[in-house]
Amino acid sequence: MTARHPLAGIYAAALTPLRDDLTLAPEPVVSFLNHLAALGAHGALLFGTTGEGPSFSAPERRDTLLAALGVRQTHPDFRLLAGTGSPSLDESITLTHAAFDFGYDGVVVLPPYYFRKVTDDGLFHWYDTILRKAVPEGGYLLGYHIPSTSGVPLSLDLLARLKDAHPQKFAGIKDSSSDPEHAANLGKRFGKDLLVFSGNDGLILHALEHHAAGAITALANVYADLLRQVWNIYNQNGDAIEAQEALDKRRKVLDRYSPFPPILKALVTRKFGLPRWPVKPPLLDVSDETLEQAWQELSALDHA
Repeated sequence: MTARHPLAGIYAAALTPLRDDLTLAPEPVVSFLNHLAALGAHGALLFGTTGEGPSFSAPERRDTLLAALGVRQTHPDFRLLAGTGSPSLDESITLTHAAFDFGYDGVVVLPPYYFRKVTDDGLFHWYDTILRKAVPEGGYLLGYHIPSTSGVPLSLDLLARLKDAHPQKFAGIKDSSSDPEHAANLGKRFGKDLLVFSGNDGLILHALEHHAAGAITALANVYADLLRQVWNIYNQNGDAIEAQEALDKRRKVLDRYSPFPPILKALVTRKFGLPRWPVKPPLLDVSDETLEQAWQELSALDHA
């Protein structure tokens, strides 16, 4: 049996706690990450899309990334990934450097999303520069493929080129295309040579069946236990279809309340009694009525 990659597993695309004045609140980060670990997540991605990453400055992100290391006092094996992508190459390098200096397990890097008609040559040069200047030996960088949001897809040819140039440092991608055909094509093209994490809870089993290494998803903030159940059953050669169907039903509810950060911040309060953290503009907090509607839909599934 091929040894499993050290990053393989289930990650929460973690929410970012904010104070009422919309400044970052690093203190609750550790308790929230401890909560995610207790739910069954192998690790968490900080400052991804669900974590409102692009809404925060580099110094804000840096301070919170440093504070988050406190989770390892209780859960020493909890893996930490940092979202370090920015339209600024220099800022992306600085944040990536900081993440590895702090001891993060890897980084997830958005493409430079302001210029939406760049070529693969331009994207290769951009990622190659970060990999050479900011990723140490033993460090792992994942590209972030979320074309519906970034407007900048990461083609299979680009991934192959980056993998050839940086066989160890360029580990793979977070695939948030929500496209089952794309998940299958990744598996067909790269097998297990490219580390792929599904970004859609409804496609986790499908992705695993096509050589994905795990998942990094929004719903894991609330249902990491269900994601871990799919992972565990699949990796024990069991039939994970029923567990995946349960997860898929909940994801379909969540999809009706996108964007995810406002509804998820409200749901973790409703479900776990955590503080009600606001979101940063341009996002808006959900109303109590919207929260109650989503809660009733999910509760009906939880108690079915």
